[in-house]
Amino acid sequence: MKTETIQMLTATFEGHAQQTEGGVEYWLARDLQQLLGYSEWRNFCNTAISKARTACEVSGHVAADHFVDVNKTIQMPKGAEKEIPDIMLSRYACYLIAQNGDSRKQEIAFAQTYFAIQTRRAELIEQRLLESERVSARKKLSATEKELSDVIFEQTGGNNDFALIRSKGDQALFGRSTQAMKAQWKVPDSRPLADFAPTIILKAKDFATEITIFNARQHSMGSESEISREHVTNNEAVRGTLLERGIRPESLPAAEDVKRVERRLATEEKKSLKDPESLGAEG
Repeated sequence: MKTETIQMLTATFEGHAQQTEGGVEYWLARDLQQLLGYSEWRNFCNTAISKARTACEVSGHVAADHFVDVNKTIQMPKGAEKEIPDIMLSRYACYLIAQNGDSRKQEIAFAQTYFAIQTRRAELIEQRLLESERVSARKKLSATEKELSDVIFEQTGGNNDFALIRSKGDQALFGRSTQAMKAQWKVPDSRPLADFAPTIILKAKDFATEITIFNARQHSMGSESEISREHVTNNEAVRGTLLERGIRPESLPAAEDVKRVERRLATEEKKSLKDPESLGAEG
């Protein structure tokens, strides 16, 4: 396929993309019908779209989330208007429709690649955002735990038992000891349990610790044992909330080493900044 053709088709496909109020990209089926070279709407619905809906369900997705039936008003002769059925298609739905088309057709061959790349790009962006969120949550927890250690020292004159207090918090949150969780998640002895905790657990631990800090200051707690009891109570309360929502902390799988994730994100960022695309020299 010639470069000019690829550029033309890319502009055409992107020109027909629309967005919902929530910013989700979609295409209308009647537009896609023309883009893919289908002459009859009924044939397009009964073949390509029908197969794509089935493929969507088979892949474990809810078809109604990707194929949304709508009506579209079109202009008729003498100023009259008519409503005709149409379908809002997600990027993934468009990909499935293209995959079920005849790749010998230039438009369909292009669409198969175009929507595959767009779908993969969206997945990569989502993955990067989730990884970045986890790294940020880990850093936040570290900062909050340091603040708790400082509060303990300021109000009791020492913080020798901080590690024990944190461990008691883990016992209350997971219903088992830190060591038991490290064994379950295969965490090296020299590494903190939190480095392998999923984001929801990092945020849960952070929230419980924030409450401990607040109440320790609010009630002028002057002993490590008093602060320890407070921290256990708060972790038990957070655990209760998680259980009510169907989340059992000790049953969650370990996440990837957060240090490795952080290094990967830093490397990817460095690569993207190494040779940025320019707008070209002017003048």
